[in-house]
Amino acid sequence: MADKIKVAFFDAKEYDINSFKLANADEKYDVQFYETRLSEETCRLAEGCDVVCVFVNDDINKAVIDRLVKTGIRLIALRCAGYNNVDIEYAYGKIHVVRVPAYSPYAVAEHAMALLLTSIRRIHKAYIRTRDFNFSLSGLVGFDLHGKTVGVVGTGKIGRIFIDICRGFGMNVIAYDKFPAKDSGIEYVELEELFARSDIISLHCPLTDENRHMVNAESIAKMKKGVVLINTSRGALIDSEALIDGIKQRKVGAACLDVYEEESNVFFHDYSGHIVDDDILTRLISMPNVIVSSHQAFLTAEALKNIADTTFENIEDFFRDGFVKNEICYNCNKVADCAQKHDGKCF
Repeated sequence: MADKIKVAFFDAKEYDINSFKLANADEKYDVQFYETRLSEETCRLAEGCDVVCVFVNDDINKAVIDRLVKTGIRLIALRCAGYNNVDIEYAYGKIHVVRVPAYSPYAVAEHAMALLLTSIRRIHKAYIRTRDFNFSLSGLVGFDLHGKTVGVVGTGKIGRIFIDICRGFGMNVIAYDKFPAKDSGIEYVELEELFARSDIISLHCPLTDENRHMVNAESIAKMKKGVVLINTSRGALIDSEALIDGIKQRKVGAACLDVYEEESNVFFHDYSGHIVDDDILTRLISMPNVIVSSHQAFLTAEALKNIADTTFENIEDFFRDGFVKNEICYNCNKVADCAQKHDGKCF
């Protein structure tokens, strides 16, 4: 490590640059920040670097992986937990991939509750009214969370913290997880039962081929009339067209979305002076019982610091020790009897 490790940082936003510069105050790493997302066309910007640092909307497909390998990149450092935007199977054996598995589960869980409270108590509508000195309460009737049943899909760190928050409100909690947390005191049920019993459903699971469009026309039909849906995980967990139909049919009472399945072309950018071509997103935003925030659930000072610190730790561990605890291994994910002892690189 005599020479500085060179990092090409893609899809850089002001908050990213500030937090990573602070974490790299000693200038241990040579980081080049680029506003553009990583793609086959922009791979050339990483020439001469050792690492590319990417986020959720960078598409690391086969063509990009081939270009990165050809360029000499040795490591893809995701500054996020999810990795559904990376072709992990194709990357295996060619280039190593690491991630930040948890940066602030509290930030995401708290944002999910903030969306819920804003929606059911009409806080966003009240704010707009009072800014115009309209103090009427007409149309602002909400409902108590106390005593309501919330169904939590996914009980990792974020899901369990959200459960704790809900319990603090006096809510009844049921949950579904393919791998239930042992001795957690959580009432686990099958997914169909969760859909049928819940007044509120909050998604806190990663996106996989198996659960893509988990919330669809069929599952919405099984839900209670007036159900509130919350998604702070991955947009493609919900079939957006089916959601719109559910809202129009008055089956879905409200939707609180921090993510959207086609967000990569819209989120994190200012289109306030433009016409947005995405008709589905435009329809969702126009609905009075839908709240959309632009993938900001993670965005706290604590989370940004943890993301930057962990990303640099991953990079240093990879080049210094050859082992990173946060490496994503396709083999481990797919093979039950994987021989990897996790005391070195995954290949």
